[in-house]
Amino acid sequence: QVQLVESGGGSVQAGGSLRLSCAASGRTFNNYVMGWFRQAPGKEREFVAASSWSGDVYADSVKGRFTISRDYAKNTVYLQMNSLKPEDTAVYYCAVDRERFPSWVVTEYDYWGQGTQVTVSS
Repeated sequence: QVQLVESGGGSVQAGGSLRLSCAASGRTFNNYVMGWFRQAPGKEREFVAASSWSGDVYADSVKGRFTISRDYAKNTVYLQMNSLKPEDTAVYYCAVDRERFPSWVVTEYDYWGQGTQVTVSS
């Protein structure tokens, strides 16, 4: 059974940093896209970043501040978040898309974690 477990969320002040982790189990996703999405209260889930063998992609709102990385041996994806802003506050979700090329479309992702809360105060 496929399982994605996020960790690393928390509360920080604006300008601070957090590192999210997502450990996958049940199968290996080395050939697939692993990504991060977020959902703020009252808003739709939105793309943050995705990683694949063809490269990494980012939403414009986080480009230059967030970095996605993967440890293929550990079947884990990370999201380093720097220069955090109050508008980054959301529940962050890890997801896997059984394709080789990154997508920012929520419905194209096949597996999802339970989410981890990130709160940035001003």
